[in-house]
Amino acid sequence: MSAEIVNKTAGKTTGTAEAAPADGGSAADGGPPTGAAERRREQRGWYFYDFACSVYSTSVLTVFLGPYLTSIAKSAADAEGFVHPLGIPVRAGSLFAYAVSASVIVAVILMPVVGAAADRGGRKKPLLAAAAYTGAAATAGMFFLDGHRYLLGAVLLIVANAALSVSMVLYNAYLPQIAGPEERDRVSSRGWAFGYTSGAGVLVLNLILYSGHDRFGVSESTAVRICLASAGVWWGAFTLIPLRRLRDRAVAVSVSEGRVGAGWRQLVSTLRDMRARPLTLAFLLAYLIYNDGVQTVISQASIYGSEELGLDQNTLIVAVLLVQVLAVAGALGMGRLARTYGAKRTILGSLAIWAVILGVGFFLPAHRPALFFVLAAAIGTVLGGSQALSRSLFSHMVPSGKEAEYFSAYEMSDRGLSWLGPLVFGLAYQLTGSYRDAIISLVVFFAVGFVLLARVPVRAAVAAAGNPVPARI
Repeated sequence: MSAEIVNKTAGKTTGTAEAAPADGGSAADGGPPTGAAERRREQRGWYFYDFACSVYSTSVLTVFLGPYLTSIAKSAADAEGFVHPLGIPVRAGSLFAYAVSASVIVAVILMPVVGAAADRGGRKKPLLAAAAYTGAAATAGMFFLDGHRYLLGAVLLIVANAALSVSMVLYNAYLPQIAGPEERDRVSSRGWAFGYTSGAGVLVLNLILYSGHDRFGVSESTAVRICLASAGVWWGAFTLIPLRRLRDRAVAVSVSEGRVGAGWRQLVSTLRDMRARPLTLAFLLAYLIYNDGVQTVISQASIYGSEELGLDQNTLIVAVLLVQVLAVAGALGMGRLARTYGAKRTILGSLAIWAVILGVGFFLPAHRPALFFVLAAAIGTVLGGSQALSRSLFSHMVPSGKEAEYFSAYEMSDRGLSWLGPLVFGLAYQLTGSYRDAIISLVVFFAVGFVLLARVPVRAAVAAAGNPVPARI
């Protein structure tokens, strides 16, 4: 699902050219910070942004907000089931999906501009703080979603989702600056593991409150609103850690070049620059396709479980928790595999497993929650690793000084363009009337992504970006 800059007192790195660290790069030129202790401290701070914001993705987006916002919209709907935000007739049941789509549009507009401004100005940390606390405040504000305030809910969702996407551009852009080439897979995997750990832990606490709301003396609606708001408080509180440990890095540009107003001009330059690096673009295309499959499986799994397999809400929530817990072990385990076999081969193996998971899901019998849990366990095992290693592999293909710009394109692939999978899923169901046919149709994303990634000469792509080529990649 970005990294920021924070001033560090330990290590006292200066902006002058000093002895280059053993792992390559210097603090001044945007490479990993000098000194092993300083580098580890900054990496630990970086992990905690995933720890902070992943609670939003798990508790708010995956579990609570969709059903709750839909219920508010339905209670405010007219006799024909429509609400009318800004005078536009919208089916109450479609409000959540439309709000998510609107947030993607806003994010796509903002991410390249913010990424370019961060690189040109060398001031990632203030931008990260602004994005993170905008999203956290919007999420905390969801406590006030009662009565018929569906429009407030849609606006807060758009703001929070777009802010998360922007912050992830900055968060991811820190990876090549805080980790040397040989340790990047490990650092990226640990970041994902931190995120899944917090997502699972807070979701357990939220479910205790939600399921036992009577014992706590609150209504079901109030319990949901507390769960939503607590994600925003968590996001904001733990963002303090990366903001204290990550740091800004000086860049050799004029003040005018660092202004946000220059972002669009820099975006055009970035797109031209990426055209000159076709191997990096080839990886992005492969990632766009197979990640679209990953995101669609995650977003549609609950619908498949409830509508096709006849599973109840409690079963689905337990499955979400299982995915979160095992994703921690999966991210760390696949990080270890990458150190032995290389990130590219490990990702290719995970894509093959994803295809097998879909095949098993197609034949999964209905009303068998135990088998669904086995499938959820398999998803959790490959989910974190495939995402973490994709991020670290891409970081090797980014030229120094252009991290935020390139990761804005990466985030657009991750979030802004993840609409093909849902479209294929929806069309398959519309044409066949079967969710089983819809879920198996997603195999094409993993098959095509596998072929495209296998054809990318990653060593040549890293060298073309002007970066050192790791021994294993």
